[in-house]
Amino acid sequence: MSKPIVAIVGRPNVGKSTLFNALAGEKISIVKDTPGVTRDRIYADVSWLDYNFTLIDTGGIEPESDDIILKSMREQAEIAIETADVIIFMTDVRQGLVDDDNKVADMLRKSHKPIVLVVNKVDSFEKYMNDVYEFYNLGLGDPQPVSGASRLGIGDMLDEVVKYFPESAKDETEDERPRIAIIGKPNVGKSSIINKLLGEDRVIVSDIAGTTRDAIDTQIVRNGTEYVFIDTAGLRRKSKIKEDIERYSIIRTVAAVERCNVAVLVIDAVEGITDQDTKIAGIAHERGKGMIIVVNKWDAIEKNDKTMNKFAEEVRNKLSYMPYAELLFVSAKTGQRLPKLFETIDAVIENHSLRVATGVLNEIMAEAVAMQQPPSDKGKRLKLFYITEVSVKPPTFVIFVNDKELMHFSYTRYIENRIREAFGFKGTPLRFIIRERKEK
Repeated sequence: MSKPIVAIVGRPNVGKSTLFNALAGEKISIVKDTPGVTRDRIYADVSWLDYNFTLIDTGGIEPESDDIILKSMREQAEIAIETADVIIFMTDVRQGLVDDDNKVADMLRKSHKPIVLVVNKVDSFEKYMNDVYEFYNLGLGDPQPVSGASRLGIGDMLDEVVKYFPESAKDETEDERPRIAIIGKPNVGKSSIINKLLGEDRVIVSDIAGTTRDAIDTQIVRNGTEYVFIDTAGLRRKSKIKEDIERYSIIRTVAAVERCNVAVLVIDAVEGITDQDTKIAGIAHERGKGMIIVVNKWDAIEKNDKTMNKFAEEVRNKLSYMPYAELLFVSAKTGQRLPKLFETIDAVIENHSLRVATGVLNEIMAEAVAMQQPPSDKGKRLKLFYITEVSVKPPTFVIFVNDKELMHFSYTRYIENRIREAFGFKGTPLRFIIRERKEK
């Protein structure tokens, strides 16, 4: 199921980042009183009542500015608006309704997206309510008074936001077709890979507009199975500001990854793996998606018998948090090893929804404990009572122990490795939840 995306949009300095941090529950955005401090959109997963959604914080929109940074922030906000299912339009009761608010409102109206108008910095409803009424002039419906800093009115605002969530978000579970997001930096050959896959298989193709302006869902049928490829090729931007290109990739990646079962990270063999690649991969890892790393343009590399191993080692070092990811060396130009991509996708999808019987899991755990004694602290030793798999996509296990504090990360990793040795689980992360149970 795809999570709805909510973007917070408004002029600089109206308190977007403060609200974002209040909702995200941690200080993620930089909050300072200088316009343009939040240069990048930053995202967080938020839950309200029975709803889960992804929240995007945008840089402030300066509608008329020619300043290159502010202009690029405006472009980023536009991407956030295109990507979002619902827009929170934030204004500032202390500054009152200003001309730029009207300009931003016009821009938002053109998006035809649901808009929740929020008036921030209302620290006292009694004192400021008359000033809030002024914002009816924007013609965007009832203004929601809130205070991001004091956390006032946030519940009512969220009630308003979730009213607009598409019903289709609930229906999407019925679509059982494998969805594969092709992610990576601009110009690494994401589109070329999809085009080559299309060309080689001469399949039924229909282009359905994806969630963003230039992301496209392409259906490819192979051996009777229909795959949906979510292409984030639209990350290319004319902007010369390097950090901006990173921001563009991040938001589009989040939108694509939300909708996929398996993420395929494309790396440029000529350039090698970069810090931005690790950031993009991290988005899929955090969300528990199946993972394949594709090193493209392998034909352009001068090779000897050690080249591939050396490159693989470098990738594994940089992405040490995802040792489970599958690794392929391909060339979109020549088609080298591309057919293997489908086999790998099939295997990863199978592993991503693999269930292991509880009895078998407990045998593996008992054997692991016999081979390596659990840690102890101040004379108290960790005891592992029971393990069971509670969900899939990704496979998630609950381990019952006598004391959660004693279950060190390293011992959880040890149990994970034993399970992987028995069942492979290649290409998929495994999640572990540790629960305490009193000894009988």
